[in-house]
Amino acid sequence: MSKRCFVWLTILLLCMGCRPRPVAETVSFMVFGEPAEVTAYEQLVAAFEAQYPAIDVQLSHVASQGDYQQRLVTAFSSGNPPDVMLLNYRRYAFFAAQGGLEPLGPYLAQSELIHESDFFTPTIEAFRFEGHLWCIPQNVSSLVVYYNRDLFNAAGVDYPTDDWTWDEFLSRARALTRDTDGDGQIDQYGVGLSPGLFRLAPFIWQNGGELVDDPLQPTRLALDSPAALEALRWFVDLQVQEGVAPDLVAETTEDSESRFLNGRLAMYLNSRRGVPTYRTIVAFEWDVAPLPRGRQAAGILHSDGYCMAAAASNKAAAWALIEFANSPPGQELMASTGRTVPSLVRIASSPAFLDPALPPANSRVFIDTVPLLRAVPIMANWPAIEETASRQIEQAFYGQISVEEAAASAVELTRPYFQASGSP
Repeated sequence: MSKRCFVWLTILLLCMGCRPRPVAETVSFMVFGEPAEVTAYEQLVAAFEAQYPAIDVQLSHVASQGDYQQRLVTAFSSGNPPDVMLLNYRRYAFFAAQGGLEPLGPYLAQSELIHESDFFTPTIEAFRFEGHLWCIPQNVSSLVVYYNRDLFNAAGVDYPTDDWTWDEFLSRARALTRDTDGDGQIDQYGVGLSPGLFRLAPFIWQNGGELVDDPLQPTRLALDSPAALEALRWFVDLQVQEGVAPDLVAETTEDSESRFLNGRLAMYLNSRRGVPTYRTIVAFEWDVAPLPRGRQAAGILHSDGYCMAAAASNKAAAWALIEFANSPPGQELMASTGRTVPSLVRIASSPAFLDPALPPANSRVFIDTVPLLRAVPIMANWPAIEETASRQIEQAFYGQISVEEAAASAVELTRPYFQASGSP
């Protein structure tokens, strides 16, 4: 054999042992959230890419949900939406109705990793619209009361209980609203919340009222009904009459969540999403309690889902990301960050979520209240309805208009959105 032949044979044998490197598929993935939340998604992407090295996930995020929604509207309008996106159940129908989303029911039905029966029922049902399952729910949460245990202790006020009432809630809020330096200005408020329709809703349901005239086929808001008006008045009076919540000037100076973080707010209403941020608190101890009860117990569903764009160039890769994120390993990872209450029943009941070493100590409240959760109507125009009504509720909350004016205006101003959705 000549030297030249030997060289070529050697090269051939070496090449026969080579394995071509897979060409990476790119999946764009867009989420919303504060920095602590984004860290959780970065960890999720890293874990996914370790298991699927041929798929490169490009993660992008927007902090504000309002800005996030607008960014998505622009992306879909330009024909360049992210392949996978996180959407709240109140907002996905807008995109699904316009043909922007890929139905995920068939993908879930064929999955060997996750099954519909694995999820809390309210979360799955919230992502059904016009006969299709559009997104896979990532989490489930109720609205809860975060409270500063140190402020309760200093004031000699009992901690919230699992069955406390509106009156008991108000009594505690009064006792915890204080002028701590005697200058005639309130330095510590009893309660903080976002005055809008989504925060008001569970109190309307607790009072025997409804948000809309027909929960299944809504044609108008029902905020002007006696039960809804009574709940709205109680809600507004927390600020207007009782002064236990910051007024507009105080809220503008320092928002309620910042007051809670800084130890100047005793109670703050939020979902589970705030936990990663609250775990950075070192100056005081805090915990969570269920909402106080009205005439009956009720909570409001908070749930985000992973959705796929109908225009995704590689749907198999996009589904692989969604499937992994909602598999037990993916949900365990997200649960460990504190960001979510897993939508998988088994993971929500496991130490991955119920870690006694991490606050809040009463994390089980998020699971125990799932049977009480109700969802807002699933409508393409619901985001516009909620935004419009919330502006009126906010004006009433800060004493700019009456409760009756707010309810009447909200009903009238939102009628066109119901009509545009096909309601008579």
